[in-house]
Amino acid sequence: MNHLQKAADLLLNAEYLIVLTGAGISKESNVPTFRGKDGLWKQYNAMDLATPQAFSQDPQLVWEWYTWRQKLIATCIPNPAHHTLANWEKNGTLKSLITQNVDGLHRKAGSTKVIEVHGDIWTLKCTRCSFHSRKTEPAEGIPTCPTCNANLRPDVVWFGESLPSMIMDQIFVELQKADTILVIGTSALVQPAASFPLLVKRQGGRILEVNIEETPLTFAADVHLSGKAGEILPQLDQLL
Repeated sequence: MNHLQKAADLLLNAEYLIVLTGAGISKESNVPTFRGKDGLWKQYNAMDLATPQAFSQDPQLVWEWYTWRQKLIATCIPNPAHHTLANWEKNGTLKSLITQNVDGLHRKAGSTKVIEVHGDIWTLKCTRCSFHSRKTEPAEGIPTCPTCNANLRPDVVWFGESLPSMIMDQIFVELQKADTILVIGTSALVQPAASFPLLVKRQGGRILEVNIEETPLTFAADVHLSGKAGEILPQLDQLL
């Protein structure tokens, strides 16, 4: 039996399938990863801009960077992998989708049961009060809160910040229910997301991995499918 058929059989036999996606699935939609060669903007390193300290010192600079990112992402469209996952949710195959991406492409493709580990670049939150909102187009200047007039910031998790406890609670509920997890385009290096598949495995579940290269998770995967998610997922869909 080939790997593709084995993966399809595991998906067909799954009682509670969840998915974890990383930057790889979005890269196929031309979303820059902001690591490596994509990590420089003007002369600034992306890793230095995505911090509470940077925003506190120069909110104008940080918002310029996020507006630039939003403009890039606004031109990107979901690829066949995003659409396949959205269809699997609609037909009941997929129970929930956990993503490390902040680009909003899963929702754009029609997925609704999405848990965003690191937030959403299109959502805003107040730095002083509890105000939240969502934008549909790139920000201009420094957005301010209509309630208290403080600066708004992107509602994403920056370096040095903890993941929201409510989000983590939702994720662990899904991990406990899951008997199969499909891991797509994640480096399996960033914690805590890198440990999510292993938690499913530890309770007797199965791991399916789709990636263009092997990762630290590959050794634990029941099936590793090497290639682009935008090509592999539609092939899997045909076998289901």
